[in-house]
Amino acid sequence: MHKHAFLIIGAGPCGLGAAYRLKELGITDWALFEKEGYVGGLATSFQDAKSFWWDIGGHVQFSHYHYFDELMDTLLGNNWVYHDRESWVWIANRFVPYPFQLNIHRLPQVLRDECLDGLKKLSKQKLKSKSQNFADWIYQTSGAGIAKYFLLPYNFKVWAYQPKELNVSWVGERVARPDIKRIEKNITSGHDDVSWGPNNQFRFPLYGGTGAIWQALGAELPQKQLYLNHQVTHINTSKHEIAFSNQVTISYDHLISTIPLDQLVVNSDVSQKLKAATKQLLHSTTHIVGIGLKSTPKPELKTKCWLYFPESNCPFYRVTVFSNYSPNNAPAGHWSLMAEVSESTQKQVNKNNLLTEVLQGLKNTQLISEANEIVSTWQYKTAYGYPTPSLNRDAALAIIQPELMKRNVYSRGRFGMWKYEVSNQDHSLMQGKEVIDLLVNNEPEVTAWQRR
Repeated sequence: MHKHAFLIIGAGPCGLGAAYRLKELGITDWALFEKEGYVGGLATSFQDAKSFWWDIGGHVQFSHYHYFDELMDTLLGNNWVYHDRESWVWIANRFVPYPFQLNIHRLPQVLRDECLDGLKKLSKQKLKSKSQNFADWIYQTSGAGIAKYFLLPYNFKVWAYQPKELNVSWVGERVARPDIKRIEKNITSGHDDVSWGPNNQFRFPLYGGTGAIWQALGAELPQKQLYLNHQVTHINTSKHEIAFSNQVTISYDHLISTIPLDQLVVNSDVSQKLKAATKQLLHSTTHIVGIGLKSTPKPELKTKCWLYFPESNCPFYRVTVFSNYSPNNAPAGHWSLMAEVSESTQKQVNKNNLLTEVLQGLKNTQLISEANEIVSTWQYKTAYGYPTPSLNRDAALAIIQPELMKRNVYSRGRFGMWKYEVSNQDHSLMQGKEVIDLLVNNEPEVTAWQRR
């Protein structure tokens, strides 16, 4: 039986980041195992039969870390396209700049006044208590109007769970907090307030979609230590052994797992207490529907990056004008839209009708019309799309993670940590790097445990 000092499972951004850090430190006794025949995880890209490129969701590159930025520069060099974020909300048959909360001056007067009235009433109230859930937080920070027209319906569409079932520890820089004086000033001046957020500027690979980044990082690793098509079947944490579906068993000193935390626990020898705790971890499924079209987008879409959809006249919560990210995302003389639809036990999706419903939704929201010629469609489903910040999540993680680490199992990454608030590509890669720094140099992890 082979043994490694460091065994990594999952070759997404986190697993690749851990392996790359080991290489940087000159450590050679490690191996990286991936169930698919390629690296990248949820940051993989695919090219369809008509030469359109697609991502598994609306990924863009922006970062909180100098290390990550330098690595991106190293991996792709000058092969980047740089963008100022232009994101919008489609509501009341019009585009409203994102963040919606700061740009209600674009709404019809009746809706605008209702949103503003909710904010004014809120400003006169004394906050009674700390928000108990995300729905409470929405009402307490944005008022009844903004909650009604945007934040409540949109967040149900994206999470596939009601906002009252979500906690508030994840919010941070993910949701803009309205400033009533700023909003009133925008109403008076008609100013579009669009600079909020960490991703107001971003970059995107010139060739090969988001996956090009992680293919390049995978190529930096010793290929003899990268094992594709290895599906984990069981983890014996007592013996420090992992069994794979191809009958291979490997032992380890330290295990860095980036597979979904619930799968890790269920397929291991840990206690029933831990397995019961994983039942408190919720997640949603994501469906990606790509639409390749002939010619060019209509003028209103030519500079837009992505669009949010809170209303019920379409199944998707977000659409990316993917051909705008890079001229190579679509063949010459064509353009593309990429829609995202969430699913959970509370929000069912009929996969057989999904393409038809998405196409009708694109027409209902005036993104396309009967005049547009569709030349390609592409669909992808990922069972693990979003790690849900549910009310019981933090309590469950407090039971699971310490016990795993006592057993030299370090679960990190988007679904390894199960923390949406630190689940972007930069966060995930840094979790991989930082856990290696912890194990090798006893340096404290920052990203995985940061609190809002």
